[in-house]
Amino acid sequence: FGAEVARLVQGTRALLRLGVVARQASDAEAESGSQKEMQRKMLLAMAADLRIVLMRLASRLRTLRWHAESKAPCSIAFARETLDLYAPLANRLGIWQIKWEMEDLAFRFLEPDRYKQIARLLEEKRVEREAFIAGAIDRLQTALSKSGIEAEVSGRPKHIYSIWNKMRVKRLDFTQMYDLRALRIIVDDVRACYTALGLVHEMWTPLSDEFDDYISRPKPNGYRSLHTVVADDDGRPFEVQIRTREMHQFAEYGMAAHWRYKEAGAKGGQVAASSEYDRQLAWMRQLLAWNSDVEGGGEPGADAATPEAGKPGPAKSGPGKSRNAVTAPAHTDERIYVLTPQARVIELPAGATPVDFAYHLHTDLGHRCRGARVDGQMVPLQTRLSTGQTVEIISAKSGGPSRDWLNPQLGFLASPRARAKVRMWFNAIELQQRITQGQALVEKELQRLGKTAVNLEQLAQNLGFARADDLYVAAAKEEFSLRQIDSVFQQPGPAVEPQPAALRHASAGSAEKSGKSGVLVVGVGSLLTQLARCCRPAPPDAIAGFVTRGRGVSIHRSDCHSYLALAAREPERVIEVAWGETSDTFYPVDISVRAHDRPGLLRDLSEVFARLRLNVVGVNTQSKQSLAHMVFTVEVRGGESLARALDALAEVAGVSSATRR
Repeated sequence: FGAEVARLVQGTRALLRLGVVARQASDAEAESGSQKEMQRKMLLAMAADLRIVLMRLASRLRTLRWHAESKAPCSIAFARETLDLYAPLANRLGIWQIKWEMEDLAFRFLEPDRYKQIARLLEEKRVEREAFIAGAIDRLQTALSKSGIEAEVSGRPKHIYSIWNKMRVKRLDFTQMYDLRALRIIVDDVRACYTALGLVHEMWTPLSDEFDDYISRPKPNGYRSLHTVVADDDGRPFEVQIRTREMHQFAEYGMAAHWRYKEAGAKGGQVAASSEYDRQLAWMRQLLAWNSDVEGGGEPGADAATPEAGKPGPAKSGPGKSRNAVTAPAHTDERIYVLTPQARVIELPAGATPVDFAYHLHTDLGHRCRGARVDGQMVPLQTRLSTGQTVEIISAKSGGPSRDWLNPQLGFLASPRARAKVRMWFNAIELQQRITQGQALVEKELQRLGKTAVNLEQLAQNLGFARADDLYVAAAKEEFSLRQIDSVFQQPGPAVEPQPAALRHASAGSAEKSGKSGVLVVGVGSLLTQLARCCRPAPPDAIAGFVTRGRGVSIHRSDCHSYLALAAREPERVIEVAWGETSDTFYPVDISVRAHDRPGLLRDLSEVFARLRLNVVGVNTQSKQSLAHMVFTVEVRGGESLARALDALAEVAGVSSATRR
């Protein structure tokens, strides 16, 4: 038969296999509404040649007719699949007659009692209903002609499945179904729509709660029309739809909009679909109308299916081109649809591998993925999957991903989502390693200081970190000096009673140097002094002393907040001090630097201190929202060297401020 027929047969067999697998589904999720939608997408993706879809629809309808004519039993699964998969596809492709007939036949096999009941009720009123429709059409046509409106008026048939579905969704009785009798008016322009609406409301009594203006307020899918319900002379309601020819063609053929309205769920929601999928369906629907027109067998108005300006449409058939070679657009290759062993359809990017598939199902399954079976055969993890394949993942009980998976040259991953999950796994492992390493360093430093019973969370907060883990990470990355831990335990303690013997010998006229700090304690000799770490005084700062318990005199800057609080509370413990000889003494000071965070910032700042021959004994860095805050503890001889350091730091690229704390 040739390669072309073989290709059609192969595509048809693939669709048959999809149906078999779907009917055998044991996964409850595979029977959900979203999965039915995925199966429809998968069917179209597997049938790049439109003729394959048409063959399947025709074959399914023929089988349903055979069951109906021969009275042979039809399986529930077969009928259910028709309603869930094939009838919606016929609807989307614009093949309304196949859709309605499929739905009615499938409903007949699924719900035979309800089908017979509705059919009997319809038959009882059929003659009366047809007579009313014919009379209403004549009356409307006459009134429209008198008003100078050119219009097409027709009855709008309702089918058994459609009637039952509306009764079920809206919880109506058969007698409440006002649109069993329905008319459709098609006019030339929008003004004529509202004029026709006025005529309808003059001829019959409108029901106020049953009017919808979808022209001024179109549906989200673009559907536009006027819907009204009026009561006839006997008080029985019927529906009238009014639209322009352009609106009608859009509703029937354009951009696959009408199927969303028809297939909306019981809650009124719309079936989700990608814009690419919509464009594919629109292309196929327009192509069907074009084929009918070329064959000469199209319905009246089929030429209106030509795409609107700016919208893609089928190319004209020309010499050298076979009109039979009907294939889908190239963008159908951007996604693939594969199956789990439980017949759940999974949508993946083109080029996806079993590893992508595993991560799509569950992150943990992706981490533990060690092998895969595709259609029952073991395959390498780099295998590129194709639409219609069934994929089974072989996983270990524990473990993680391989770093090779992140190498694009090896082809393990095609999905950015899966690649991000692998990267997050390795980042988490690295973070845990740094936390462990940093915790060991901090605990070792605490042991050296003899501080073993310490609340580590509180310690981290005192050092400016939100959590202990943040402290550990900074220590492991050498972004934090462990020497700063000692400063937490050296904060000024509560004041003690002044040394009576020492203070009795104090005199305003004497001053002696004490300790190695270069500080003169007025009137007191051989008295221990220490520079307070809260303000780190250095010459030529104005200083003041405060007598502490067991640690001598604590030297503060005169404007130190801690000192001012202590002095206000215990003024008798304040003692006068002054700087002595300071030329050979180094003083630690804190320098605060704020800058835009960038690579190499810490290195550039360190080079400033090295160039000025200043010893950095501690550093604390924090970064938030691209802003870095660093505190350097630097040993200086006096105010002159400190001023030079601040000026040099301010000139570093990205630094917004450099000040002494």
